[in-house]
Formats: sequence, structure tokens, C-alpha cells
Amino acid sequence: MAWRAPLFLTNDDGIEAPGLHRLIQILHNRGHPLAVLAPAQEQSASAMRLSLKNELEFKNRNDLIQTLELDSDGPPIEVFSLDGTPCDCAIVAIDQGFESWAGVIRPRMCISGINHGPNLSIDVIHSGTVSAAREAALYGLPAIALSLGTYLHEDYSVGTDAILTLVDRALSLAPDEPSNLMRTRGSKHRPWSDEEMDMDDRIREAFRNGDIILNLNTPHEWNGVVETVPLGARWYHGATKGTKENVGFIVGAASIEDEPIPRTDCSSIMAGNVVISPLATWPQTHPLNVPDSILHAALTEDDEGYPIWLR
Repeated sequence: MAWRAPLFLTNDDGIEAPGLHRLIQILHNRGHPLAVLAPAQEQSASAMRLSLKNELEFKNRNDLIQTLELDSDGPPIEVFSLDGTPCDCAIVAIDQGFESWAGVIRPRMCISGINHGPNLSIDVIHSGTVSAAREAALYGLPAIALSLGTYLHEDYSVGTDAILTLVDRALSLAPDEPSNLMRTRGSKHRPWSDEEMDMDDRIREAFRNGDIILNLNTPHEWNGVVETVPLGARWYHGATKGTKENVGFIVGAASIEDEPIPRTDCSSIMAGNVVISPLATWPQTHPLNVPDSILHAALTEDDEGYPIWLR
């Protein structure tokens, strides 16, 4: 039987997270072979932290195949947990080599999520979900991050159609074998840098090469609209409080303020839209960082609200 494209799944909420379980179910049921490696414990807001020089337990979790009632005659699937961060998971998965732990599965793309809570605006800096996708992309694997766009809901079925459409369109660009996996060709491999190329083709090459990632958030109640928009301005107020004994502090936002900037991710999600934001993978002055002209052009939508360059 011919299966769909193989995928690498991870997250920051941990191997037992319902969002990851939902993602496994919908993708496996559609025929995608899956290589899953997720943190053994919740690692929310871990950003790009690494567990340097620590021995990390690597545990087979194929018991979840039965727990999630996956089709035993379906596509290949391997499920493992790692006692580390989301970025640890991405590094171990790719640097160790998928052939060493995922059997015949050779993922063409990384999908991180579905996160319990939003990854909008400045959240993308702190997010372990987005960071895992970015880490995979740093290694040359195209990547997408998925999140619930508000704290108002825990319904991981919201926006499923949009998620699957985005995955299908992104996979239509992803090569059978990533062209610079492990970045063996170094920073000189910048297929998007040819200014004589059509702009949409330059963006496609940047995504294929892992130099742009996609960040999708789903709303509390989806109105059926999809928008591709830049990040908005979100502020966290009263983010710390002292403990009862006044011997320490707890960090956690007491309130969130979104500036009402039209057609940004914060405003769009509150309007009930699924939002997609292209993000640069590399730091601003890195040789592989895409220029602003490419990143801004990547925001251009088609008539359905998806990035037009995914067609």
C-alpha cells in the first residue's frame, strides 16, 4: 500500500499531552508514517534550552499505539519519549539519525504540537513548541508549529481542516530528501538568494531549506476563515508574584494585553480566524537568515487565506 509522506512529530507539553495524541491520530489515520519523539515530561516555555552533558533517558512508548486505538494495519509508526527538552528531542531525532530509532520512516517534515495554549506575538520566543520546530529547521528539516490560539479552550479538533490543508500544501513543497539535512553543505547553500528568481520560488526554497518555518494557531471558535499575518504586539502584566513566605517568586502572567493592530496574529485569532505566520529560522545577522523582502512577501495570501507560495 502507498502511504502518504512520513512525518516527525514532537511537542513541548510532553508525550502524554492530548494535543500530541490528537495530532498522532489524525495524521496516522490519513496514512502518514510517523516518527514521534517528545519530552517525557511537560516542558512548556522552555524555548531553545538544551540539557547539556546530561544523560537523557530514551524510552520506547509504542504502548500509545494501542492506547490511541491506531489501526494496526496502518502506516508505520514509532513512538519514543526523551527525558529532555523539545529541542533535545529534535536534535536527538535528527542528529542520531532516524534510521537508528524510527525504522524505515524517513520524515520529510517536522510538525510540533498541538500546543495547549497560544503561541502568538512574543510567545514564539519563549515557546518550546515553536522552538522544537525551529531546531528541526536549523538541521535542515522543513517544519510547522501548531497551537491552540487561546487559553479559553482545550478542543484540539478546532481547525483540524485548516491544519491538514496546511500540512498537505507544505508537503507538496517538501523534498523527498531534505537537500541540506544536518547542514552538510553549510551556509553557502542558500537556494533562495538568487534575486533573479521569482519571489514565490525564493520563498519556497527558503521553506524547503528550513530557513522559514510556519506557525499556526487555532481560535476558540473557528469562523471558517484562515489568514496569513505577521506577529502582533502582546504584553504580559503582573507576571510575577511573591510566595506566601516571601522567600521566592512565581513567574506567570496575571493578565494579557494585545494591542489592537489590524491583521496581526493577536487581532486575527480573537476575531475567530485560524492564523498562519511565517517566521525566520535564523538570528537576524546569520548568513542563512532570509532578508526582510522574502519574509514580508511570504505573508501574501491566496483567496483562501493560506500563503500563496504554498500553491
